[in-house]
Amino acid sequence: MGSGVPRPEHPRPQLVRTRWLNLNGEWEFETDRGDSGYERGLVSRPLSGRILVPFCPESTASGIGDEDFHEAVWYRRTVVVPASWAGADAWLHLGAVDHDATVWANGVEIARHRGGFTPVSAPLSRAGVGPGDTVEIVVRARDPRRGPQARGKQATSYARSGCFYTRTTGIWQTVWLEAVPPVHVRRLHVSPDLAGGALDVSIPLSGNLPGGRVVVEVTRDAGLGDAGAGPGDDGGGSGDVTDCTDDADAGAAVVIASATTRSDLDLAPRVRITLPEPEIRPWSPGDPHLYGLVVRLVDRDGEVVDELASYAGLRSISVHGNEIRLNGERLFQRLVLDQGYWPETLMTAPSDAALELDIRLGLAAGFDGARLHQKVFEERYLYHADRLGYLVWGEFGDWGAKVREGHGEIQSPTASFVTQWVEVLQRDVNHPSIIGWCPLNETEQDLADDITVLDDVTRAMFLATKAIDPTRPVIDASGWSHRVPETDVYDAHCYEQRPWRFRVLMEGLAAGEPLVDLPGQDWSVPYAGQPYLVSEYGGIWWAPGGSGDASGGAEGQDGTHAEGAHADGTDQDSSWGYGQRVRDLDELYSRYEGLTRVLLDDPGVAGYCYTQLTDVFQEQNGIYAFDRSPKLDASRIAAIQRRPAAYEQVDDR
Repeated sequence: MGSGVPRPEHPRPQLVRTRWLNLNGEWEFETDRGDSGYERGLVSRPLSGRILVPFCPESTASGIGDEDFHEAVWYRRTVVVPASWAGADAWLHLGAVDHDATVWANGVEIARHRGGFTPVSAPLSRAGVGPGDTVEIVVRARDPRRGPQARGKQATSYARSGCFYTRTTGIWQTVWLEAVPPVHVRRLHVSPDLAGGALDVSIPLSGNLPGGRVVVEVTRDAGLGDAGAGPGDDGGGSGDVTDCTDDADAGAAVVIASATTRSDLDLAPRVRITLPEPEIRPWSPGDPHLYGLVVRLVDRDGEVVDELASYAGLRSISVHGNEIRLNGERLFQRLVLDQGYWPETLMTAPSDAALELDIRLGLAAGFDGARLHQKVFEERYLYHADRLGYLVWGEFGDWGAKVREGHGEIQSPTASFVTQWVEVLQRDVNHPSIIGWCPLNETEQDLADDITVLDDVTRAMFLATKAIDPTRPVIDASGWSHRVPETDVYDAHCYEQRPWRFRVLMEGLAAGEPLVDLPGQDWSVPYAGQPYLVSEYGGIWWAPGGSGDASGGAEGQDGTHAEGAHADGTDQDSSWGYGQRVRDLDELYSRYEGLTRVLLDDPGVAGYCYTQLTDVFQEQNGIYAFDRSPKLDASRIAAIQRRPAAYEQVDDR
């Protein structure tokens, strides 16, 4: 399994307490293909194998590499809670477990959770475990093969094919313990107010503290740099637990503003922190400035009960007619589709540096940001996007709701889709790099007299987004089926490979009748003049030495697409992309420039998203190879798309 603790960095940079333990490393493990482990006593007996957490059993990095279906898997690990945590509860956090998780501590169930993209957290005190105690942690993850489930791009057939990839089952993000006071800050909700030069901070508490107060300090600089890359990377061999108490030099921070409020009147106290005029520095891609935040819960005697560190950016997002504006300035978005897979670790990044590298690769190719596609990315990715000024759209991995083809009820997302999306919003709402939300992708369902399950869930996810975060625009569903008339942004996906034909397809936008996916399908409400994005295009198939030149991908004669379709006569299990595979790099650059020029030349297009950043297994249409090695001349790609867009040159209206 190797030595050291994999992924040792703090997994939650926006909510950092100083006392925590990284529990990544070697755990006992057993596959439970019949999901009979509970009846067979796996809660209380040793497991037969070993796995390297946080890598899933399908990955080679886990030490297992079993790509077959796992109806259920079990984990076990014994940990000693530090005695130095006296007076605090030890909270167990699992960054993400795919898909349904149950957690036991010393045989007592302390948590159950549905959803493969969001955290599972519980205090060990639910099992009577406290500082100095030894605890045996057992985790069961169920991942049924069939039925509606938010899977993202995970294959439901045995083999990966088309745009479906190797599955992820069980723990796939960092597992850690944290010392948390009995009365504590649950999370933060920071709303930047650029117009007022202020940060509005809501501080939900686990309970009110009579006679106490909440103090929030803003420091001039978050002082991040590479902060958070340790501690926890200093210790022991596989299986050891490292106490990751941070010892950063707090004296280096310069406090520029603060606010205090009572902790006994409101369950979620709120403060408004007005920044001094000389300290106002808007966050933007060109200047991704981050302020530091220190939040303290103080009792009536002045003793600090809870303290945590965070950060925030001061910026605004607005919609003016068909424009999206950042800090009041018209924003043209040059985005790339990022699916967040790696060859040996699948949905888990092999290292923190790998997360940062993907952002830097996107920037090197001339992209301003990414659409984070069919996966909820690790919080560490968003941290790097925040500090590097990389714009992203947050998306949910909603694929997996299709129940049948044809007319009637095609998709049947469950209530858990809404539940999980609310958890995503609560986790990620404070990241300044996120400039919009996209809860659904390429939903398909006829608009009919009957209200369908998809109608209910689409509206529920849209309204939940607006309720939790009214500050960002929302795309009700990216591509295919727009079902919410008041959606903030309208978009389409188009993989037409012929630039002249692509231009023809885009001509209707000027008359207020833009390209809608899959013409002839009655799937979308009418366009109402919102900002219009072509949020998937390109996908140019380039696989040096790959098979065939047959018409490939999933492009229809009308320029639309259906992801996952196969080309006749082409071995797409080894290689595929959209349209006819280019013969050489010169043809690729020519096609890329022709397609991109269509969008840059259209004054009504507010931005685009090219498919995609890297190859992913058999889908070989990336700017970079799957292992992130050079595939194209990134500087040449950057030069093509860095020419001014017509949208950027329109006179202010």
